Amino acid sequence: MKRLLACALIAIALRGADQKPAISEREQRDLSNALREAGTNPVENLRVIDKHLAKYPGSPRRPELERAAVRAAIEAQDDQRLILYGERVLARESGDLSLLERVTRALLQTDAKETSERALQYARRYEEIAQQQLADGPPAGAGKSEWRNGLDRSLGQALTYEARATGNLGRFPPAIALAERAFDAYPNGESAREIARWSERSGEPDAAARHLADAFTIPDPRTTDADRARDRARMGELWRQAKGSDAGLGDLLLEAFDRNVALVHARELRLRDNDPNAGLSNPMEFTLSGLDSDKLSMAAFKGKTLVLDFWATWCVPCRAQHPLYQQVKQRFQGNGDVVFLSISTDDGRQGVKPFLAEQKWQDPVWFEDGLSRALAIASIPTTIVIDRNGKVFSRMNGYEPEHFVEMLSERIQDAVR
Repeated sequence: MKRLLACALIAIALRGADQKPAISEREQRDLSNALREAGTNPVENLRVIDKHLAKYPGSPRRPELERAAVRAAIEAQDDQRLILYGERVLARESGDLSLLERVTRALLQTDAKETSERALQYARRYEEIAQQQLADGPPAGAGKSEWRNGLDRSLGQALTYEARATGNLGRFPPAIALAERAFDAYPNGESAREIARWSERSGEPDAAARHLADAFTIPDPRTTDADRARDRARMGELWRQAKGSDAGLGDLLLEAFDRNVALVHARELRLRDNDPNAGLSNPMEFTLSGLDSDKLSMAAFKGKTLVLDFWATWCVPCRAQHPLYQQVKQRFQGNGDVVFLSISTDDGRQGVKPFLAEQKWQDPVWFEDGLSRALAIASIPTTIVIDRNGKVFSRMNGYEPEHFVEMLSERIQDAVR
């Protein structure tokens, strides 16, 4: 991963002679030397870009270097640089949904008024783009249910960010209204917590507890056990504050559970109108779609051992695991009884093909098309081994860099026997 970033930066340096206005020989030399010294470390690459742009503020390579700095900042988990360079890129490329989301989220890591005001502007732009894409309809070849689900999630995320920024600016009733719109667009734990947050700040502990009950009970693979534990504890505190005791808390949870299961089920039924996998629970009956709208029937692999790699473009650990997964794949090269499938869980499909080109990943990629639901994928990366009888033989949630290759290889061998 770090090597790919370094290669991208070196490519920027080497393109100088073909650009207009041309990069000067001196700048070309300084940039190439600095990149060689930085090696593959994203932190060092950020330092190189900082120094180079300070020395050459009018560099013809500035747009590309700032784009590379955004990637390096993401790898280095450097929110300060992500904001610095991300805002510069967005000034030129205002329609980049992924970058809008990342910059907005980084700006909202604090509750400061100044950063919240900027975050609010980006979140509104994020919402406008999502709304426009919904109005335009799905692109040719896109699965309608997956396309709609991804855009609904984006819209809900944008509104959640708008709610957080608005509340940080002291406008609690509009923040609650925005968070409620987010929950309506894409009901999940995050938007429910946001309603609760500003209800509590508005002096409404009863309402806050009810929305934390939503966050606690709603089916949401992105809500962790730790999130639910915090939701449950705070919900109890607020309920006791409002009611004076725990009386009625159990009924509150049961009502929230029934309401939210029904809500999510109704949403799934609407989305599955054009879904070939609607109602399926057996992974071997699924049909997956590819990057160019091609189809893959899981039934074609009956009698074989399948190794499914679930990942996403935004998942840093997934990228770190990828070369280890490739090592395992090499060990079974030539064994026709073992099939490896790379499965993207990205909500939106448009960014996957450019990501694969940028990362230079060669394997065919399939979209999960509901398979994550059938296999109860709650986090990524997740690696599933399905045996020749079509049963889940092994599940690896996350990965341990030191042991991943040997562990997965052993589990595949055991499944083949």
